[in-house]
Amino acid sequence: MENWLFLVGILAIAVWGKNQSLVIATSIVLILMLIPNSQKILQLVEKQGINWGVTIISIAILIPIATGRIGFQDLINAFKSPIGWIAVFCGILVSILSARGVGFLAVSPEVTVALVFGTILGVVFLKGIAAGPIIASGIAYCILQLINIKI
Repeated sequence: MENWLFLVGILAIAVWGKNQSLVIATSIVLILMLIPNSQKILQLVEKQGINWGVTIISIAILIPIATGRIGFQDLINAFKSPIGWIAVFCGILVSILSARGVGFLAVSPEVTVALVFGTILGVVFLKGIAAGPIIASGIAYCILQLINIKI
């Protein structure tokens, strides 16, 4: 019963904060929970959901290339400015942080609830986007390494 209350609380916060993505996501999870023997479905989404999400985001990022709005010349032009180089560096940094984050979550699953809670707070109250738990776990991993806390 605690899981239902927790999710309904998240749904209420999402509605109050007018965050449509979180409202939809929480509603879908609650609906999935109503399906008899839904544990297999929930476990599948838990294991593969991040990969599916990354795939959908990747598709959205590639659409401007498919439609011709972005081409090779844009890529070349990106390397002609400091903004382009910073963007490339940030892309590399985020991919490294994400890789570290996935590894960190694998060995410290208890951190997940804090990361999810932080993400919800950021999404609802600071108008953030819920794309950051993996990156957040990577940043947490790096900070823990810097202050020499063993995982």
